[in-house]
Amino acid sequence: MIVAATSDIHSPIYYESFVKATDMMHVKPDVFLFAGDVVDRGNVDEYQKILNALFGKINCPIVACFGNSEFGKENIEKIKEKYRQVIFLEDETILLNIGEKNVGIVGSKGSLDRPTYWQSKNIPNIEEEYASRIEKIKKLLLEIRSEIKILLLHYTPTYKILEGENPNIYPELGSKKMEDVLLATRPNLVVCGHSHKGKKQVWIDGIPIFNVSFPLNEKIVIIDTEKDLKYGLGKFF
Repeated sequence: MIVAATSDIHSPIYYESFVKATDMMHVKPDVFLFAGDVVDRGNVDEYQKILNALFGKINCPIVACFGNSEFGKENIEKIKEKYRQVIFLEDETILLNIGEKNVGIVGSKGSLDRPTYWQSKNIPNIEEEYASRIEKIKKLLLEIRSEIKILLLHYTPTYKILEGENPNIYPELGSKKMEDVLLATRPNLVVCGHSHKGKKQVWIDGIPIFNVSFPLNEKIVIIDTEKDLKYGLGKFF
């Protein structure tokens, strides 16, 4: 199965580069994943431009989670209502039959170990929300019964993939606590974003984690589940 994935396009900021990247995508993916921050600052209409760039280039399900830049409950609801061709997951699961494979995808914004200053001032009970989300994600992953289990997040589920970022802000970029969830549930593939300067891939006890952030990769990340998910034989960056 071929997975195409990206995040942090922050359209219109990286829109032109994203369009060029779609032209360079010389495979036909079986599923396309957006790991959040597709648009910048809650700009709902920019999502249409991104989907237009993919028109005629893919013929597969599009699954997405939201990032911190798609902020505001009203904006999120507008995006979900307007772009129904995308399967948006907010602490939810979708089961897909792709070829002969049964694929389960859990999608979530993810969690931070420390809310940003803005979040702590503007989002009530944000610490409790992040803590409860970790448990929700774990429960969803444990409940999946599928041949391939994918976890789609915006925030990174380990600090290991943040190498290259300022260590002082690691807790505001991801959650080290999520590592325990990965070890307990063992997804076949983890896709995340948010970090623009981190590593492109790491392994946690044989579990592959891909940071598909567009500013970091400067391309759409292509993952072959038959080749790239085998520890010691996959992609190393």
